[in-house]
Amino acid sequence: MMPGESPKQKGGQPGIVSAALSGSCPRCGAKTLFAQPAGLADECSACGLDLLALERGGRFVGVLTMLLALALILAALAVDEWLRPPLWATLLFWLPVTAGSVLFVLRFYKTLWVYHSYEERPR
Repeated sequence: MMPGESPKQKGGQPGIVSAALSGSCPRCGAKTLFAQPAGLADECSACGLDLLALERGGRFVGVLTMLLALALILAALAVDEWLRPPLWATLLFWLPVTAGSVLFVLRFYKTLWVYHSYEERPR
């Protein structure tokens, strides 16, 4: 993408957040980026783009997950101190929030790296 060019000017490609949520391929826009909830597919089944070759920076995922865990723990402690909910209500709220947050952050991070690598690769 050229500087100042929006995703809509680039042939209808979605923004990074919507690409992460839908799992859109950076080349064709098909929803084939992820084979699992947070695991990249080997290649795009629509256009054949090698997605695993584009993913780099996978070592930082652990650090990212730990930072997210720290933020969620601090938020849970603050909510517990402020509201004092029963244990069942705490579990009922924080289990899906934690799972959803981790999935979103991992999908966002991997999509960001794949899209960046796709844009920066030699043509």
